Amino acid sequence: MLRDAHNRTIRDLRISLTDRCNFRCFYCLPNGEPPLARKETILTFEEIAYLSEIFVSLGIEKIRLTGGEPLIRKDVPSLVRELAKLKPSLHDLALTTNGFDFPRHAAALKEAGLDRVTLSLDSLDRDKFLDITGVDALDKVYKSIEAAKELGFDPVKINACVVRGRNDDELVDFARFAREYAISMRFIEFMPLDSGHEWSRDLVVSGKEIYAAINAVFPLRLKETSRGSETSWKYEFADGSPGEIGIIAPVTEMFCGACSRIRLTADGQIRTCLFSTTEHNLRDVLRSGASREEIIQFIEDVVMKKEPRHYINDAEFTPASRTMSFIGG
Repeated sequence: MLRDAHNRTIRDLRISLTDRCNFRCFYCLPNGEPPLARKETILTFEEIAYLSEIFVSLGIEKIRLTGGEPLIRKDVPSLVRELAKLKPSLHDLALTTNGFDFPRHAAALKEAGLDRVTLSLDSLDRDKFLDITGVDALDKVYKSIEAAKELGFDPVKINACVVRGRNDDELVDFARFAREYAISMRFIEFMPLDSGHEWSRDLVVSGKEIYAAINAVFPLRLKETSRGSETSWKYEFADGSPGEIGIIAPVTEMFCGACSRIRLTADGQIRTCLFSTTEHNLRDVLRSGASREEIIQFIEDVVMKKEPRHYINDAEFTPASRTMSFIGG
């Protein structure tokens, strides 16, 4: 098992397939950024599959494919098929997508062995959705949710980044949406990871505020007394209605003490924390002709450097070295 210097077991690997995205969400990539060089920089699917096998041999149990928008990469189902070969040691293989092009790939992804899908949906209002994402694609996300449910992805999770003055007036509507469609609706506090560097603590809607707004209309009941190494507190509706509410509060209720995650960027850098200011170049180690044993030693050494916590709430906080689109969510 991979363990860091703080005795946390690392079980969850997030792999970014690309830094590119066809949305321009204000909380992530509003201005766009020059994409990474392609062939010379981005990990190939063969390299990702090889490194994933090593990570799983070291105790990684969950892999999530992210971006940017991962489905911008061609033939993602072929990568999923290779990663699915790591089961049953790999317990969970998931994908996070903005839903723009998911229906076209959904059946192939399911057939290839994808277990779960998480879709981003920051507003139920078309004009607000356009304002937040820069793209008039709300209908596409709705179709993606329908496709995921029809194909039997379970659970279907929907992420919404909640920002004061932008979509915090839709919390109850989102909860109603979760009930009607029997989905897991997850609310995430606004984090300082935007390329526009416009994050402000005043814009953060706390997890407690999110809970209070929903609970006042649809009483909630905590599903488990501990979230373990999960990022969200999970709630069910007290009246027995279908659907689930998840609240992820990294700013106001940090969960670093139980963190089990590391990240591999599209260009092969290991990030030990979402807010790391340093990265560790696994790509160059791999491409240097290093043996499997040398790669394992590099990974184990990097994991030992995992930060004890993030420093968002410290006066001397320094933003992450790259924005969310480059890091992988």
